[in-house]
Amino acid sequence: MTTPTVKHDVLGLSRTQWQSLLTELGEKPFRATQIMKWLHHRSVDDFEAMTDISKSLRAYLAEHAKIAEPPVISEKVSKDGTIKWLLEARSGSAIETVFIPEGSRGTLCVSSQVGCVLDCTFCSTGKQGFNSNLVAGEIVGQVRMAERRLAGRIPGRDRAVTNVVLMGMGEPLLNMEAVLPAISIMMDDLGYGISKRKVTVSTAGVVPGIERLMTETDVSLAISLHAPVDDLRNQLVPLNRRYNIATLLDACKRYAETLGEKRTVTIEYTLIDGMNDHADHAEALAKLLRDLPCKINLIPFNPFPGSRFRRPKSAKLRFFQNRLIEAGYTVMVRTTRGEDIDAACGQLAGAVEDRTKRNARYQRIWAAEGLIEPKDDSAVEDTACSA
Repeated sequence: MTTPTVKHDVLGLSRTQWQSLLTELGEKPFRATQIMKWLHHRSVDDFEAMTDISKSLRAYLAEHAKIAEPPVISEKVSKDGTIKWLLEARSGSAIETVFIPEGSRGTLCVSSQVGCVLDCTFCSTGKQGFNSNLVAGEIVGQVRMAERRLAGRIPGRDRAVTNVVLMGMGEPLLNMEAVLPAISIMMDDLGYGISKRKVTVSTAGVVPGIERLMTETDVSLAISLHAPVDDLRNQLVPLNRRYNIATLLDACKRYAETLGEKRTVTIEYTLIDGMNDHADHAEALAKLLRDLPCKINLIPFNPFPGSRFRRPKSAKLRFFQNRLIEAGYTVMVRTTRGEDIDAACGQLAGAVEDRTKRNARYQRIWAAEGLIEPKDDSAVEDTACSA
């Protein structure tokens, strides 16, 4: 750990990183406890407010560091209580964060990248292209922002956020250098004190990332599977061409073995009408997962502009669920939340200055096929926004 450069964002420093930094500065390591409480428990924005640390340390931090919570551009509240925030990333693009209240639970869906490198065919985020990775402070800052803005709005709870899922924009396991310290802070009692069972990292199947998780953390793991056979998954999740289903599930089994405590991996399966929702798909999925300790979340496809896919009818969804239950699995159907504000699973898009030019290509294709209104190419060449 090196001394922070001028105005380095400190929201993403873990307890270990703070202790190393303070030792280098000739300070006692216990100062890390004080500083982290000020940052994450009291949410101060000014180092001068940290009255139990020395004036010299406060002056040093004021000169060399900053508390850079991502600014809120807009807030939308769904009729079902879901809240979506559009936040400004330091790259200049915008990311989305979603809060889903449900009884005693408050789940925050957090982004890890600006856009997404992957291009899953059923996901709006991937169609926006990719700009950059978020730094750890921007990931943690989403939790901090939500707690600050929700303070007093959730009756009977000191903390609004009880669960965090890295299922927002981006592929978390392609940004490990930021994700690992961020989830450490989320779980740390000096941070947000969220149980390892209630912090979930979701991946489309980045096998090296799963293998690294095994050695560095024991957070909950969710796999965006979406198909029981390689040919179909290659179409839906192009990453499958690099890490096929057998390779992915082998990594999942090894990860599950490290968890203990009767914990399981979550399999996410988006049901798309006529694509992956037939009875033989359910049978193949049941057979495929028989050796993996897991639970299954079925997600009805959430439409977005330009998509050719459709949501299956409720009867077909329940049929698929029942076939898996009969095979002995715990199967939940994820209720679509925040659809009226484009906050549902697969709909997050933000406002991405697309370095890949992927969005411009999709805009031209969709317009040519009559799926969307044509746009001036100059308006979509570098920027995409469907938020």
